[in-house]
Amino acid sequence: MILEEVMQELKGLGKERTKKIYMGNGAHEPLFGVATGEMKPIFRKIKHNQPLADQLYATGNYDAMYFAGIIAEPKAMTEADFERWIDSAYFYMISDYVVAVTLSETDIAQEVSDKWIASGEELKMSAGWSCYCWLLGNRKDSEFSEEKIAGMLELVKNTIHDAPERTKYSMNNFLYTVAISYKPLHDKAVEIAKEVGPVEVGQDTKKSKHINAAVNIEKFLGRGQVGFKRKYVRC
Repeated sequence: MILEEVMQELKGLGKERTKKIYMGNGAHEPLFGVATGEMKPIFRKIKHNQPLADQLYATGNYDAMYFAGIIAEPKAMTEADFERWIDSAYFYMISDYVVAVTLSETDIAQEVSDKWIASGEELKMSAGWSCYCWLLGNRKDSEFSEEKIAGMLELVKNTIHDAPERTKYSMNNFLYTVAISYKPLHDKAVEIAKEVGPVEVGQDTKKSKHINAAVNIEKFLGRGQVGFKRKYVRC
């Protein structure tokens, strides 16, 4: 299938209600409002196709950008490709659920994520922390440096309350993910999550709320599944 054909299929799957939900979360025009599950039949016809993924991502259409992540071939992408993708990611559903997910299937995932976390740019930081969540929740514990992850936990403890808004969510998720998916530092992650406590997000809006990794960790521990790993990152 060529770009125009895919765009027509996506357009035909769009729903106004879904579009409004996406826009409420930060998406903007152009977009069709396609539920992610509705994209599976198109994927089955195309499979993975990096050139087409790049074309779709470059449209700036949210649904096309999301579908690009589904058909991407991560190991065919370079660091420059990921920099191009993150630079075009204008809200968290792209940075954290398209770019970070795709990056997590590469051999350069930690290297690139480290640079993004240190960038000081909200969505890059968010994508970097999110990528580590995808990695830790999927790969063997032996693939990570315990010292490095411990240092990242300390960084979260010391900076999360002053971090950019979207980055707070990803840092909070990192605490949770280490606690449930990375056994060597389970106890440390639980301890730090308790020290961090509730984190306020949305201070600049009337709907300010608090997120709390410690509460979510406690809920998960009740299921007795410490060390949980996903079989796949992308569905």
